[in-house]
Amino acid sequence: MSKDSMPILREQDVVPFRNRVRELATKIGMSLVNQTKLITAASELVRNMLKYANGGKVLLELISRNGQTGVRLTFEDQGPGIKDIDLAMKDGFSTGKSLGLGLPGTKRLVNEFSIKSVPGEGTTVTITHWKNGR
Repeated sequence: MSKDSMPILREQDVVPFRNRVRELATKIGMSLVNQTKLITAASELVRNMLKYANGGKVLLELISRNGQTGVRLTFEDQGPGIKDIDLAMKDGFSTGKSLGLGLPGTKRLVNEFSIKSVPGEGTTVTITHWKNGR
């Protein structure tokens, strides 16, 4: 359907990125509740990318599968990577001093979530949220 890529290199890139995610969600008629879930998850991931990897890039896509439309976001960085993904996916785990949603909270907000990370090479997180939230 449509693909776009945005570099996220500093804090000032977060608001235009969130606005772009909102535009895509609105374009497919996603409800306000589902938009909020998607934008909240995307914000958490983009902040992690800035905090732990000094930024990266996000691929934004409108996708269609089995008659459903959705927004897929792929966050890629060349940061330090995540040594133990299973541990990082546990509730309450944080390497920072924040009470952020963390990866498990982010996963709960969206319909599909995948993470790949190689220590020393970087991390890729892909999230998909469907128009109707299913």
